[in-house]
Amino acid sequence: MKGKVIVSSFLTNLFSFSRASAVTIFPFIFVQRKIMLKDKDLMNHERIHIAQALELLVLPFYVLYGVEFLIRLIYYRKVETAYLNISFEREAYLKQSDLHYLRTRKMWSFRKYYR
Repeated sequence: MKGKVIVSSFLTNLFSFSRASAVTIFPFIFVQRKIMLKDKDLMNHERIHIAQALELLVLPFYVLYGVEFLIRLIYYRKVETAYLNISFEREAYLKQSDLHYLRTRKMWSFRKYYR
């Protein structure tokens, strides 16, 4: 699934607490500006989140994401570091440049990035 892309600076800022240029709220991908639609790595990153959400039946994805973020935040005490160490984000960042990744990605691959 590719996800429906919505260009909205307001909604992107709202859902990301003004911290991201793009955010995925299944089944939508919100981006701040239309030019971002041409950023293949960014769009692939967000589509990886769509795949993660789908395989966890959506709601559990967001629960696990939030719980893992809070655990990382307690551990690292920095929002940015906590965010970058969430297993879902680690997978998405490490694989965002591989534009064929979603074709070969195995189910629950994010588990490999949990540490």
